[in-house]
Amino acid sequence: MDRSVSCRFDATIDGTADIVLSVAVAADASVATEDLTVTVDGGPVEVQEVIDQHGTRLHVGRALGPGRLDVAYSASIGGTAAEMAIDDVDLIRYTRPSRYCESDRLAPFARAEFGSLRGQELLDAVSSWVGMRLVYITGSSRPTDGAVATLLAGQGVCRDYAHLVVAILRACDHPARLASVYAPGLQPMDFHAVAEAYVDGRWEVVDATCLAPRTSMVRIATGRDAADTAFLTSTGDRVDMGWLEVLAITDGPLPDDDMTQRVQLG
Repeated sequence: MDRSVSCRFDATIDGTADIVLSVAVAADASVATEDLTVTVDGGPVEVQEVIDQHGTRLHVGRALGPGRLDVAYSASIGGTAAEMAIDDVDLIRYTRPSRYCESDRLAPFARAEFGSLRGQELLDAVSSWVGMRLVYITGSSRPTDGAVATLLAGQGVCRDYAHLVVAILRACDHPARLASVYAPGLQPMDFHAVAEAYVDGRWEVVDATCLAPRTSMVRIATGRDAADTAFLTSTGDRVDMGWLEVLAITDGPLPDDDMTQRVQLG
């Protein structure tokens, strides 16, 4: 399956800011063509690529303002990515609590609700439970909300669904992590976030939103939670986001998503 992905956004910079972009597809993707342009008021910003864990590609640069930061990225991906190597350290890291996945606070609830389940049965039960208990409402959560706030509110967006799935799985001593992806078929179109859980020696996609077919998704970044996968982070002077446009399409009809099928990101 060939896929085309792109994003464009702008932001207002009050002065000078060091920026980190996480918009490029992961290093293991079969990229045919790719372009990244970063400017401030039309002038180019030099960026350096830094490879983070799991092939996450970060582009780091200094934006000299004040002015308008513009970022444009596009890529064509052919075929599927190679299966990701398993790191024993990951099985420890992704069972611990993290900033947005407070599994320690959710442990009593999670173990009472799902404590008797293991493996694939646990994944299916948690994904189904989160999908039925939450209502997807654009703009309903704050950037600082974690899994506990999402559970109490009963609503959120994709990252909130993924955080809650990850936190519950970790609370049941099951390794889980978050991935940001381009997702053909997603409505409304945006960057998308999904959970990945370790089962039988492989990382399996768990998307409680069911808003896009998992087999068409393309990995961008992978980490403990949204703190590791944000598409833009900055230090220095104030940066205010403007508009954002994301596009992800396939070269043919979207595949069906059989929810009984085990799927890896690729």
